Amino acid sequence: MFNGFLILADMKPKAEFIQLSPQLVVADVVKTAEYYRDVLGFKILGYWHNPPVFAMVARGSAEIQLGLADDASRPQLSNYVQRKDGLDLYIRVSDAEALLEELTGKVEIVEPLCKQVYGMIEFAIRDCNGFKIVFGQDAS
Repeated sequence: MFNGFLILADMKPKAEFIQLSPQLVVADVVKTAEYYRDVLGFKILGYWHNPPVFAMVARGSAEIQLGLADDASRPQLSNYVQRKDGLDLYIRVSDAEALLEELTGKVEIVEPLCKQVYGMIEFAIRDCNGFKIVFGQDAS
């Protein structure tokens, strides 16, 4: 036991996690997917149903699911609205400075590029739905 946590060093997981694909609930799936494509450089992987109620976008190995809100007048609130230091997505990137340069003038940058005490170089934007996305690069 370590600080109240049971350490199970000999237990190896049977299945490894490969990827995380979070879902954002939005008022307009097509508008959001096109924003992620046209502004953030993602590829639209597909839409489901007509009119679309679901889409997936990807850039590199980062995938995001976009789901249509049951009530378009009440889409998902950004975590930032509910918690001052909150964020909705954290995406690790290979070169935060290059990405910032790519996105400057296209997006609302809400936190400038900075080196964090925990060893990451980060900046944050707000997307077309008000979601806060932080892009981070390992500083080492």
